[in-house]
Amino acid sequence: MDPRERLARIALARTPGIGPRLFARLLDRFGSGEAALAALPRLADLGRLPGVRPVAIEVAARELERAEAQGVRFVLRDGPGYPARLLHLDDPPPVLALAGDPGVLARRSVAVVGARNASAAGMTLAREIARDLAAAGLCVISGLARGIDAAAHEGALTVDGATLAVLACGLDVVYPPENARLQERIRRHGLLLSERPLGAVPKARHFPARNRLIAALAELVLVVEAAERSGSLVTARFAAELGREVAAVPGSPADARHRGTNRLLREGAHLVESAADVLALLGDGPAPPAPRRPRQPQPDLPLEPWEDEEPPARPEDRSPRSEPAAGPAAGWDGSLAERLLALLGPDPVDFDELVRAAGAPADAVREALFELELAGAVRWHSGDRIARGAG
Repeated sequence: MDPRERLARIALARTPGIGPRLFARLLDRFGSGEAALAALPRLADLGRLPGVRPVAIEVAARELERAEAQGVRFVLRDGPGYPARLLHLDDPPPVLALAGDPGVLARRSVAVVGARNASAAGMTLAREIARDLAAAGLCVISGLARGIDAAAHEGALTVDGATLAVLACGLDVVYPPENARLQERIRRHGLLLSERPLGAVPKARHFPARNRLIAALAELVLVVEAAERSGSLVTARFAAELGREVAAVPGSPADARHRGTNRLLREGAHLVESAADVLALLGDGPAPPAPRRPRQPQPDLPLEPWEDEEPPARPEDRSPRSEPAAGPAAGWDGSLAERLLALLGPDPVDFDELVRAAGAPADAVREALFELELAGAVRWHSGDRIARGAG
């Protein structure tokens, strides 16, 4: 790819209000990143993309220079080094940042995820399962969060195995702070991956987006501990939608940290108690190709209503002081959830249609739906459709 076109695509991806789906539509419409970037002011003036102003190519060039100085490599969708499994997503990230050994992406992989406030027994089990999976040659994927995620990464590293951490922030940001040493160990001996720009601090809406990458990159997702309101459940749902295997470790119904995993088992997830169970589920030989979702036809640009992308961030949104301390539940918008429930009925509605009717950013709608799903108020159906829950 021409260096200037590469910079233009990075700048387009970094432009506030341009998400992965809109990025793809702009490339389809204008044929190149440079042409799409040049068209943004005109589209904004015409009211097609109100408030969207392109990031200058020079800004992208400075980020690229910073990345190279820090040992971070950018890979672009449809370019060399881009993980093929992410192309199974409806919204593959336009740009990925990688730090460490990209060779781990070629291995068969299992995601091990679970509660942040995990029990000591849960963390021990996650560490042992990850250790044995890594010793068997698999890559252990997780999200570098407190609790089960950190234990899974540590387990893989104890046997010098492969591990991949998918971050909800820039690769030069340490989050959570107590995992700073672990993050550096993964950079040295495994791989760090993020779709966020350098310097980006984690926001609540970034965690569900991060979870979709974990699900797509893995051949199987194992949930070790999860409460009823755990973000690990959304990872499991993404995995099931993508045709990945979903497994869970059973636990006592008296412990709230097992209610989510026990629910997954009731709904058909595989029961796992050891790495041997995971290896048996995977079988021998290379991973079978995961089904790639058919690409939906896109309307011509001037007719597209664009409501399904995040609006440009306000200056105050960029302040570190406004960042939530935890994952998806920290930024839940109760009023939006009530509006969504009022819009939903027993018949499934297309997600994009719901976004349009709600008049809210797609990320905020998906986050509110996640909370409603955990409460049993809504249920997801095939084809990215949603309806009220049975209750």
